[in-house]
Amino acid sequence: MSALLTGRSLTRRYPMPKDSLFERKRFTTALENADIEVAEGQAVGIIGESGSGKSTLVRLLLALDTPTEGTVEFDGRPVDAAASARALHWLRRQTGIVFQDPYASLDPRMSIGRIIGEPVWALDIPGDRRARVREVLEDVGLEASMADRFPHEFSGGQRQRIALARALAHRPRVLVGDEPLSALDVTVRAQILELLGELRERDGLTLVMVSHDIGVVQNLCDQVVVMKDGRVIERGPTDAVLLAPGEEYTRRLLASIPVIETGPV
Repeated sequence: MSALLTGRSLTRRYPMPKDSLFERKRFTTALENADIEVAEGQAVGIIGESGSGKSTLVRLLLALDTPTEGTVEFDGRPVDAAASARALHWLRRQTGIVFQDPYASLDPRMSIGRIIGEPVWALDIPGDRRARVREVLEDVGLEASMADRFPHEFSGGQRQRIALARALAHRPRVLVGDEPLSALDVTVRAQILELLGELRERDGLTLVMVSHDIGVVQNLCDQVVVMKDGRVIERGPTDAVLLAPGEEYTRRLLASIPVIETGPV
């Protein structure tokens, strides 16, 4: 499989506040010399403790932040995170993201139809936008008639389905989830996991999933990347890494993270 999304030697340092006027500038390193390659149609899980650099890595891959060092390419095209919002429209059309907290990512003043249709409008996607909103609502297991309702009228699981619909409305090639299931209860997690698997199989989506939940990665992802202290320390096929990890840190991580059951619901 050819590489669709690639990050090379990605490093991100942030300046620390000074304690005095004459103190030398100090930096904290969130990510250091990280490489990642995602093939088209693949599902890649990124795991590690809080603060290991997982979210920083996906933000750099999606040009939501600018690397201090390193490069990102999408389908062979360099990604310049410092470019203007309009200059990055080509990348936004190809990618979608779902965040951890579904309520915080939805504007409570906007109807569900406007929320889902916003990326279609903002990215100048041609076609009948209202029809696309209805279509994608049904794709994520909701009713098209819900488009006129507002976020507070839905449960947490339904709001996450709405966030997923918004991320898929413009038909991206890559869907990124930054802990998209961790705020949900076990039953709803399993339902959303099943839905992601179905959408991936039907549409050929490429997935990048940041998750603390080994059950999510094991059931959804072909490849896994293990991160510690801003570095990638292990990677490989999911079964190989999770069943026979080569690094002691990975073994400790697997032993410490709860696993959910993700069978039929």
